[in-house]
Amino acid sequence: MQRRSAARLSPLLLLLLLLLPLAWGAGPWPPRADRELQVSSRLAGQAARVALHYLNYRLGSPSALRALGQVRKATVKPIPGIGHKYYLQFTTEDYKSSQNVGTCLATVLYLKRKPRPAVNINCTYTKDQKQTREDDYSFYKKLRQQTKPITGNDTPDSYGHIEPALEPAWALAVAGSSYLMWEKSTENLGYFMAQVKNVKQWITKDDSIDFDYLVILHEIPTQEMISCHLRVIWTPGHPLKVKYFCLSENQRSESGEGSGTESGSTNGIFNEEEANF
Repeated sequence: MQRRSAARLSPLLLLLLLLLPLAWGAGPWPPRADRELQVSSRLAGQAARVALHYLNYRLGSPSALRALGQVRKATVKPIPGIGHKYYLQFTTEDYKSSQNVGTCLATVLYLKRKPRPAVNINCTYTKDQKQTREDDYSFYKKLRQQTKPITGNDTPDSYGHIEPALEPAWALAVAGSSYLMWEKSTENLGYFMAQVKNVKQWITKDDSIDFDYLVILHEIPTQEMISCHLRVIWTPGHPLKVKYFCLSENQRSESGEGSGTESGSTNGIFNEEEANF
């Protein structure tokens, strides 16, 4: 009797073992709790940079570009069947002057089934927003008054120097490449724009500023250098338009297009006190 009872139970046990992974959505183990990361870890810094890539692209302002200062807090939460969500607090620096320009709170969700991370980010601003808009307009006016298209090569040069005449083109390259670095980033791969190999400005009949670039991305941690053709169209106060085509050292090609309508959020300005979560 006991043997027959055990034989009847074994199919039920087998069914239970098969159904548990589906219930948990991510394999045979229950979901893990949130895990705090070392603020100096590569994963924390990489997720913070992804959030800034998204911010720089969505703001579309060459006068408001930000770089990562320091990560103050980082936590990762596994979401079964979906991916990993990072909760971040970090300081930022002005891309050009390296001066502190405020603190950001962000979430970065690396999805298993979609190519680019989902980002929500809110930041404080130490720089006057009216002044930023005025700087953008002065920047725009200077480019519109060009009678000869801007062209250049190898920016910055081997000594890290950027010619003053190429600084506007460099700033828009940073903003435009932020889109493709955000789109290409994964939980294990991050990107820096290493150099603008060449740039050409198109003189347009409408109100837009139009640049063609060949940029070099540095992939971390593989150390691979990736060449990307980048088209950036910009008008102050309007979403940045970006098209790109990339070819890696192993001849893997990728292309994409951004119009400023992608999902995510950069809405809201919070007080410094709210950053202490």
